Amino acid sequence: MSDFSTQTGVERVLATLEPIDAADRRRALVIVNPFATAVSDRLRNLVVNALAARYEVEAVETQARGHAIEIARRAAHEGYDIVIAFGGDGTVNEAANGLAGSGTPLSCLPGGSANVFCKLLGIPGEIVDATQHLLRVADHFAPRQIDLGEVEGRLYTFSAGVGMDADVVRTVDSRPRMKARFGPYYFLGAALSTFAGHYLIRPPRMFVSVGDETVVGVTTIVQNATHYTYFHDRPIDLAAGATLDGGTLSSVVLRRATLLGAPSLLARGVLGRGGVAGHRQVASFQQVTSMTVSSAAGRPLPLQVDGDHFGEVTQARFTIRPGALTVVA
Repeated sequence: MSDFSTQTGVERVLATLEPIDAADRRRALVIVNPFATAVSDRLRNLVVNALAARYEVEAVETQARGHAIEIARRAAHEGYDIVIAFGGDGTVNEAANGLAGSGTPLSCLPGGSANVFCKLLGIPGEIVDATQHLLRVADHFAPRQIDLGEVEGRLYTFSAGVGMDADVVRTVDSRPRMKARFGPYYFLGAALSTFAGHYLIRPPRMFVSVGDETVVGVTTIVQNATHYTYFHDRPIDLAAGATLDGGTLSSVVLRRATLLGAPSLLARGVLGRGGVAGHRQVASFQQVTSMTVSSAAGRPLPLQVDGDHFGEVTQARFTIRPGALTVVA
C-alpha cells in the first residue's frame, strides 16, 4: 500500500473515533524497527499519530539486533501499560524476550514480510486495518497470558527449527532486498533451492529425543502455536496440536529428503492437503514439554527462532514456559 493511500486510510479510521480525555489514555511504548520490510519514516509517523487518539504514545527506534529486548525490559520497569512491536517477527521476538514474566502486555503492528505473530493474535496483516484494530483494543483492554517456547536460552513466540528451515531463513536474511521485494515467494524459492542443493545429497543428520523415544532426521520444527507461518494470509500448518496457551509443544521431524517425497510434502504444507504430520517421511510429536535435538556427527546445525537465523548448534534443548507472556490483541 502506498504512503498516500495509507494516510487516507488512517485519516478515515480516525474520523470514526470518539475523542477521549488525555487522562484516560493508556501509556504505550511503540518499538519501531526502521529496517523492517514495510516500515518507513512516513508510515511510522502516520501510525504513531493515529495511535495517539487512544494512547499516550512514545516511539523508540531499534538501533541494532537485540536492542528491542533492552527497550521492552525498560518499558516494563517504567510501568508502561502496553508495548507495541512495530516491525517483523524478529522485533516481536525481542520484545517478548524483554517482557517475559513482567506482566506488561505486548501487542504488535505488521511491519515485516510475514508478521506471523500478529496474525496468530488476530491482528490484521494490513497496516491500516491493524492500526484500527489496536485503537479499538484500547476501548476493550483485556490482557491474557500465552506460552513461550524456549531453546538454548532464547524464548520464541510461535516456532523454532533446526535444519532446512533455518538454512532457508539464513539464505533469505542474507539478501534483505530480495526479501522485501518478493516476500513469501522469495522464501518459497529459497526453500526449493535449499532442499535441492543441500538436503537431497549428504544432508546434516540429527537425533531427536522425546522422552524415551529417539528418531533420526534431517530437519526438526518445534511449534508452540497453531500455525508454522503464513503464505500471504494463508496459514501454513506443519506440527499439529499446539496452541498459544496450551502449555505444550508440538513437533515434526523430516526423517529424510527425497525427490519423490517433495511434491506431496509441498502439497500438504502449502496447500493443506492431508497435513504434514501424516506424511510417511515425517515423525510427529504432540503434547510434549521438552525435547532435545543433537547432531548425529557433531556437525553444526543451523537454528532459527521465530523466523530469524539464530546461529549454529550441535545440540538444542526445547522447552515450554506456560503463561510467560502477557498480550493484548
